Amino acid sequence: MKLITAAFLGSIMMFLGVLFGALGSHALKARLTPDALQSYMIAIRYLLFHGVALLALAGLPYLDEMAKGRIALVLVIGIFVFSGSIIALSTKAIHQLQVSWLGPVTPLGGLLLLAGWGYLIFLLGKQLSA
Repeated sequence: MKLITAAFLGSIMMFLGVLFGALGSHALKARLTPDALQSYMIAIRYLLFHGVALLALAGLPYLDEMAKGRIALVLVIGIFVFSGSIIALSTKAIHQLQVSWLGPVTPLGGLLLLAGWGYLIFLLGKQLSA
C-alpha cells in the first residue's frame, strides 16, 4: 500500500470515527441496549486509534516505504474486519440484517491488528539492534 493511501484511509477512519461516535452518542443511544452501545463505542474507539496510527505510520522515519505499506495494509484490513463486524453486530436490532455469522469474524480482525503491530515491533526492534 502506498503511504498516501494509508494516510488517506487513516483520515477516512478519523472522519468515520467522529461521525459514528456522534451517531452512537445521540441517535443510537435510545435504540440500542447498553451492551450493544458499549460494543459499538469500542469499535469506534478502535477505528479512531487506528486512524491516528495510520497517519503516524506514514511519518515514521525508521522504516522504508514498502514496510510501512505492508503494515498499513494489514492494519486497514484488520480495522475494517474488527470494527466493521462489531458495528454490524451491535446495530443488528436497527438494520434487521442477519449478521450473526460475523461473530467469529471479529477475532480475525483483532488478529490482523496484532499482526500489523507485531510486524512494526519486529521491524523497529531490528533497527534498534542495528
